[in-house]
Amino acid sequence: MVDLELIQIGKVKEVYSVKGTEELEFKFTDKISVFDKVIPSMIPRKGESLCRTSAFWFEKGRDLGIGSHFIRLTGPDSMRVKKVNVERDMRNITPTSHSILIPLEFIARYYVAGSLLDRMKKGKVTNEEVGFPSAHTARYGEPLPEPLLEATTKLEDVDRPLTNGEAMELAKLDRAEWDELWESVLKIDAVIERESKSRGLVHVDGKKEFGFDADRDLMLIDTFGTADEDRFWDISELEKGNMVELSKEAVRQYYRGSGYHTLLMDAREKGVTKDQEPPIPAMPENEVDRIAGLYAEMFERLTGDRF
Repeated sequence: MVDLELIQIGKVKEVYSVKGTEELEFKFTDKISVFDKVIPSMIPRKGESLCRTSAFWFEKGRDLGIGSHFIRLTGPDSMRVKKVNVERDMRNITPTSHSILIPLEFIARYYVAGSLLDRMKKGKVTNEEVGFPSAHTARYGEPLPEPLLEATTKLEDVDRPLTNGEAMELAKLDRAEWDELWESVLKIDAVIERESKSRGLVHVDGKKEFGFDADRDLMLIDTFGTADEDRFWDISELEKGNMVELSKEAVRQYYRGSGYHTLLMDAREKGVTKDQEPPIPAMPENEVDRIAGLYAEMFERLTGDRF
């Protein structure tokens, strides 16, 4: 029998060390989080949806020659992965015999949506930065002239966007490594777009995380291409001008509509501490059922498999 030791409880998954090995076991829970808050509602079988979808994309990445920490599924909501070490200070990192986390999240955006539109309205992102003419008025659901590639922090309490220079300095990446990271992101996104489009979906945006193996070769880590990390719309509805959210964005929209998001953002603008932020309320039962159905549907539409 495999000897597992719980070493971390995250927002949506538990991490176990596999004694006597350099491997970890990921257990995907039915928790869900938005705006860096874990909601006090469980979404039935959400963990299974994320786990099995992630395994599908890791295999697709492997076909492209992109390495990953994924080893195999050990159950419908658990997987075995290679251990990746986390260093909060990358300044003194030297070549080692183990894998290491790159402390950044890499986001590729293909449409105007989510936080991007919020930042554009506030002038934090300009039209020129996303490829639009200076006098352009961006609208939700509008395709970007070219992919917008952004890096954010990974190990801070609240993720914050970084300039390319800040990101490379924080993670101690050289220009060749930086370019290779984004080439890998675009390569795997091309596969996600092709697969999802064949089943009536538009891939709007998504985030990925990477590490280096012992030879400092890139590898995909954590999860990606799921309804948690990526945003998808229904193609047939988009053609009618409707952006039907088929991802965790549907949950964010619920909390925006309830007024909670405004309360939270106002608190953060005032600089309150994490424990002073307004607690996120539970979702009503009908919303829980709707979101559970969404995650089941998205597994099938993304992978072509039965849930």
